[in-house]
Amino acid sequence: MIYRFSAATALLLIDVQRGVDALEHWGGPRGRRNNPQAEANLLLLLEGWRNHKLPVYYTMHDSREQRSPLKLSLPTGEIKTGLEPKSGEIIVRKDVNSGFIGTNLELMFQRKRIHRVLIAGFFTNMCVETTVRMAGNLGFDTYLAADACATTNRIGPDGIDHDPDLVHDMAVASMDGEFCTALKVSDALSLLDHDSENLARRQGNE
Repeated sequence: MIYRFSAATALLLIDVQRGVDALEHWGGPRGRRNNPQAEANLLLLLEGWRNHKLPVYYTMHDSREQRSPLKLSLPTGEIKTGLEPKSGEIIVRKDVNSGFIGTNLELMFQRKRIHRVLIAGFFTNMCVETTVRMAGNLGFDTYLAADACATTNRIGPDGIDHDPDLVHDMAVASMDGEFCTALKVSDALSLLDHDSENLARRQGNE
């Protein structure tokens, strides 16, 4: 077992804002979302990172688009209930798809000697995917908690309505092995547990 998730590993939650639930905005009149367990899984990750006192970061999207529900001036721009950051956790405000463009996120990671990041949130094929790709290209050891992400259906230029499960699955398949390692929340938490047990074992032998 590789003990990967230590103090150098940040949890980065992407745009866990109320506006992602405006399904008609994102998916049209028949707007719908996949993975209803995403919020519960995000909470499990937060609890795991907090219990192990590991760094937690958030992005919050402040859209340039006039009609977007993801504007910080709107109630829909607020963090979803139950997933709010706690004292000491960092919020990075952005207005494009990547958490690294127009922000100091990369610099903050470097200053805190964070070289590994686990990413989750909304939407899988949009801001999550763009941030994952950039994190990988910037040299961070990047992981994706795929079952703590979700997206909506997407209507293509040909009018075809693509199911949200398909959109999500294709995005994860495109990222995994190229820009990140995709894993389940349970696997991420088991890595935290192994790291904690290993540290306690070493300390007990000292």
